[in-house]
Formats: sequence, structure tokens, C-alpha cells
Amino acid sequence: MRHTAGFTLWELLCTLSIASILVGLAVPGFRTVVLDSRRTADVNEFVLAVQMARMEAIKRGETVVLCQTFDGLRCGNDELGYGSGWFVFVDREKMRPPRRSDDEPLIYTYKPALIGTIVANREYWEFRPIQKRSTNGTVVFCDERGAAAARAVIVSPTGRPRADTVDPTGHALVCANSP
Repeated sequence: MRHTAGFTLWELLCTLSIASILVGLAVPGFRTVVLDSRRTADVNEFVLAVQMARMEAIKRGETVVLCQTFDGLRCGNDELGYGSGWFVFVDREKMRPPRRSDDEPLIYTYKPALIGTIVANREYWEFRPIQKRSTNGTVVFCDERGAAAARAVIVSPTGRPRADTVDPTGHALVCANSP
């Protein structure tokens, strides 16, 4: 009687069945990890933009603006939302609504990776030097999972950002125009 070093058809089918079940269980978990990482990256980048704007305003002794943008050069309007991106610049001309001119330093730009909505209750934030009040507000980051997975960045009147799972009043976050 000869012994062969291989698998029988039955062993191969059982192994493939178990492997497909394990892959089927892992895929939804992997999708959650991808969505979480995109949301977290964008939340962290917005917090970074706020911190940079605040620091530059103090360092330069000038007003610094953080606003939504679609091209990285001009502030957008409220309909645009922050899903197209945001940027930080020194606002020397003090136009309203803010608009960056060529002689105003561009400090930071970012284009989000989140597939969903990024909505704020402010078109722009102004960060002023020490002892002057800055703009406060909230930005809500939502993906296809809706409000259950939403995160907010809340900017205090002193310009300090914090990330949270509820709005400033402690209520659940609401996703606007969720996909």
C-alpha cells in the first residue's frame, strides 16, 4: 500500500469552507477599521489645523483664519461644507467673508479622506492674539454609518479644540445629509 503526501478532496473542501467563513467574518470588521481610520485621520487633521491657527495667531500677533475651501486658496461658502477641505492663513486684509490674497501667508491646507459629510456651524474660524476672544463652534464628521459613528471637534471661545462623541450641550450628534 502506497502513502501519498497530499490532501483528499474532502479535506480540501473542509479547509476552504472554514477559510471562507473566517474571511466572511473578517471583512465587515475590516471595513469598520477603514472607516474609523479615515474619520480619525480627518478629525485629527482638523484639530491640528485649529492648534496651528491658534499658535500662529499668538506667535504673529495677527488674526489667523481657518476656513473651508475647494481649491486650497479661497474660502468657500456654507453650502460647500468642510468635506472639500480646509486651510489656514494669516488674515491681514480682514475682508468679510475672509479671502486670502497672494501676500497673506498660507500656513496649512488639508483635503479630507472621509467619504461622508463634514458640517460645521461656522463658515470660518478667526483666531486672535492673546487676550482677545476667538471664534467658537463645532464641526461634525459623519460617514455612511450615520450619527452612531459620528465625531465632533468642538472649538472653545479661547480657541482650544477637543474631539467628542456628543455636541457641546451633551446631546447626541446629528449628521446632516448623510449618504
